[in-house]
Amino acid sequence: MTEIGIGLVGGGYMGKAHAVAYSAVGAVFNTALRPRLETIAATSKASAEAYARAYGFNRAAADWQDLVADPKVQAVVIASPQSTHRAIAEAAFAAGKPVFCEKPLGASLEDATAMTAAAEASRLPNMIGFNYVRTPATRFVRQLLAEGAIGDITWFRGEHTEDFLADPDLPANWRTEGRATGCMGDLAPHPVNCMLALMGPVAELNARIETVHATRPGPRGPVPVTNDDHAQIMLRFASGVMGHLYISRTATGRKMGYAYEIHGTKGGIRFDQEDQNAVWLYRAEGPEATRGYTRILTGPAHPDFLPFCQGPGHGTGYQDQIIIEARDFLQAIETGKPVWPTFRDGLAVSQIIETAHRSSADGRWHPVPPP
Repeated sequence: MTEIGIGLVGGGYMGKAHAVAYSAVGAVFNTALRPRLETIAATSKASAEAYARAYGFNRAAADWQDLVADPKVQAVVIASPQSTHRAIAEAAFAAGKPVFCEKPLGASLEDATAMTAAAEASRLPNMIGFNYVRTPATRFVRQLLAEGAIGDITWFRGEHTEDFLADPDLPANWRTEGRATGCMGDLAPHPVNCMLALMGPVAELNARIETVHATRPGPRGPVPVTNDDHAQIMLRFASGVMGHLYISRTATGRKMGYAYEIHGTKGGIRFDQEDQNAVWLYRAEGPEATRGYTRILTGPAHPDFLPFCQGPGHGTGYQDQIIIEARDFLQAIETGKPVWPTFRDGLAVSQIIETAHRSSADGRWHPVPPP
């Protein structure tokens, strides 16, 4: 076993998740590389020191530049706001350090393109953080599709629906200002990544992106909302299959509606992240009277479940997804071979998001360029 010094930029919601993941991944997966929580950076030296004490890092950096320059940091994990991603990643690659970056790849398609170019020029391991697609359930669905379990695919429907801004009386905040933190910038990358993983490239799309609540309460009266609340996208995949995607942060009652439904000539598949340890599978076989969707509970027979628990149906959780990501990043560093999803896969997501904005602006179908 070999130690590797981890530098983490950002100590908030996702920063904590990554700190916990790198503390646990060696024990869960018996990785050849064993992470050492070396340095953490945050918005200030004081907050970094607080995070270092809370999470067990050896050192608090004065800023992210200090962290990237630290010789004891051998790999950089970016869990800071998306507007900071590009500068940190480019500096880390220039310093010869592998990078794991939370989604989205940057605050714009321009950022994502530049970050992908920097990653590939460096030839260093790089990954982007799409955690939901790594659940044992969705990994199992990818296997089923690869095996042709439901025949030829004829239709796909995906969604990511939450209700954290459903109430129009909730005050304006950082999420309601600026395109990058709107629904398309914040939530959409996850289901877009999912549909690419399950269905392959998108040939063309037609999108409608809207703001549901035009203003929100502020300290001095109504404040304009300058980004989007929900969107729907009609899709034509490169395979010729039709699809549809809906994304919303105003879907009353939905908490983690990362869900999809897939129809095939020999069956169907349904999944909902609010019940992340179950896959619904329909096989068009046997007497019609006994056909129906079967609920399959994930267990040790499914991908990446056994390292967490030996009991079928006992379930994995959100934090476990992040631990699986950490395992994959360490594997990429150890082997020197790319592990999906790389920065280029993140660029593919950004291109679809940008194409959807163009389509919504002119109401037309738009081709999606290859990443």
